[in-house]
Amino acid sequence: MTAYNRVLLKLSGEVFGGGEVGLDLDVINALAGEVAEVAKSGVQIAIVVGGGNFFRGAELQQRGMERARADYMGMLGTVMNCLALQDLIEKHGVETRVQTAITMGQVAEPYIPRRAIRHMEKGRVVIFGAGAGMPFFSTDTVAAQRALETRCEVILMGKQGVDGVYDSDPKQNPDAVKFDRLTYDEYLARDLKVADATGIAMARDNQMDMVFFNLSTPGTIGLAVRGERIGTLVTSSV
Repeated sequence: MTAYNRVLLKLSGEVFGGGEVGLDLDVINALAGEVAEVAKSGVQIAIVVGGGNFFRGAELQQRGMERARADYMGMLGTVMNCLALQDLIEKHGVETRVQTAITMGQVAEPYIPRRAIRHMEKGRVVIFGAGAGMPFFSTDTVAAQRALETRCEVILMGKQGVDGVYDSDPKQNPDAVKFDRLTYDEYLARDLKVADATGIAMARDNQMDMVFFNLSTPGTIGLAVRGERIGTLVTSSV
């Protein structure tokens, strides 16, 4: 029994590289298997993919590159991740479609919300790449926007090696405290950095819940879709 009929899954680019630069196909295949299993259960799935395993615009900017150009490079990195994920999900027996915000007709469809919804209604997994197609927008913000436009019920924020939202970075502070539940206002007031504040504000303003959880633990995607209490729920309600 699942808690949701249609979900938006956000996968960080770091997951695709297993914490390294490039692609870790064993890690991606394990993720693809979990996604396929959930899709076969009847849950409609859209996925927004990050590109941090290849390029991060903000980091390239710090090294002297013009920010907009660096962000476009990051968007192209997300498409490489999309194609890898598409291939492996289909090897698990589930049809997929990749839609991108930058037109690249030989490898993907353009982002068309109504077409994406129709694909999901037909049982296909839809993977969104190339971010928003514009610089200065994080893929966290894109996840919120795509979830709203394709009428998803929840945003599942899969993280690499972090099992929720903490009051400080648990990798730096061993005494960091994990939250089981937070309101969006509390998240923003504490200036937490697990997701981009623009995406958080967009989800808050449209009453769209987010669940932050650890993708490094096998089976967590299915648990999140079933509404199990994992990770951290960030919500508009008190």
